Amino acid sequence: MAKKIFKGRPVLPGKLEGEALVSKLPFNLTGSYFENMFAGNTETAPCTDANNEALFGKDMKGAILCTSQCVGSTMGAGALMGVSELGVGLKAFLFSHHIDSIAAGGLIIDDVWYDRRVITVDLLGDEFLEAVNTGDPISIKEDGTVEVG
Repeated sequence: MAKKIFKGRPVLPGKLEGEALVSKLPFNLTGSYFENMFAGNTETAPCTDANNEALFGKDMKGAILCTSQCVGSTMGAGALMGVSELGVGLKAFLFSHHIDSIAAGGLIIDDVWYDRRVITVDLLGDEFLEAVNTGDPISIKEDGTVEVG
């Protein structure tokens, strides 16, 4: 696979390399972390959103999650901060569209108040989500450049 380069907006900048975990569906912030938030799992972060076949049951701990946007309740910001506190949060969040206010609030507060940064880039475009697949190598640059492949 030839490398493909996308330029987004760095919401919480950082540099990271790893493997993509991809959901073509919007990511349900609250519904995806039931086992962590309500059952106390501090070892892994299995996706509990049965409506998301691409992620259901997959371990999201330390993942570079690629999605279009987030959905769910206002509890989503707390879910992001909670899994971060448990040590099973994401390493990076990459959005093809604008980040929503709930995810942005949780990620920014966790970064500013608790010094727990989840590298976040939005506005990568629909082509990004069409090009990236789970397991693809991903390289994120501080300026919001994302290389796939």
